[in-house]
Amino acid sequence: MIGIFLITHGSYGDTLVQNACHILNRRPAQLTQLGLVAQDDPLDLLPLARQLCAAVDSGKGVLILSDLFGATPANLALKLLQPGRVAGLAGVNLPMLLSALTHRDKDLTTLLTRARDGGRDGILNLQDH
Repeated sequence: MIGIFLITHGSYGDTLVQNACHILNRRPAQLTQLGLVAQDDPLDLLPLARQLCAAVDSGKGVLILSDLFGATPANLALKLLQPGRVAGLAGVNLPMLLSALTHRDKDLTTLLTRARDGGRDGILNLQDH
């Protein structure tokens, strides 16, 4: 199973994890998060981020989900990427996380696509439904 590691601003990642647990009615294995606050120096957090990434990796790899491309959490995530081993997506939302959690028995490339599409497809105009 591919591990999932959220790196986000503040408590956003923790809130996403809590809501995923509520929807799934369980705490998924190999799931962790790191929330950065304004005072954090990302270089100081890099060792912790590496440790958390390794903790969710059972040998199948890790998908890192971050909230905003170009911001500090995503920049920290970029430092952890390893082709074929640790991949990442920016723009995490609850549909993306749920899609990642339900498709992580696939390979990392397939999981990237499923998670990205799940996040995108979860954005709907309510008036159209």
